[in-house]
Parts: sequence; C-alpha cells; structure tokens
Amino acid sequence: MFADSSPTDGFEISPRFRRMVETRIARLENDAVVDEAQVAMLRDGDHIKRHMRLVAMQRAEALRMRLFLDRARTRVTRPLVAL
Repeated sequence: MFADSSPTDGFEISPRFRRMVETRIARLENDAVVDEAQVAMLRDGDHIKRHMRLVAMQRAEALRMRLFLDRARTRVTRPLVAL
C-alpha cells in the first residue's frame, strides 16, 4: 500500500513542458482524424484493421496525456527582472 502518494497529490511541470504536451495531444488527435478518413481508400481487410488500430492508439495516447495534464500543476515562473 502506498500511503504517501495519492492520485490527488499531483505534481508540478514547467509551462514550456505543458505547451509541448498540449501540442503533441493536438497533433495526435488531428492525425487520428486524418488517418480515420483514409480508411475509406483502403481495400485490404488486414490493412484496415491495422490502420484502425493505429487510430485507436493515437486517441489512447492523447487521452493518456490529457489525464497526465489534469493531474499536473503548472509551475509559476519567476520574473527574469527583479521587481
């Protein structure tokens, strides 16, 4: 049993890392839409299955990353110039 860490504890990530993950999520979701549209052009059943597995994996990875961001807090950056 892990008493020290609960799913609600969360953790901090940098704003730059958050933007990188958000960009990756958007790309995965967009690629899934484009790839799913390409299925209509495929003829071979096995190829269609593999292609739909690719789409499912893209969406699953995007969801996994969204859940990661939901648990993460964005670190507040300090000003570069002292006030």
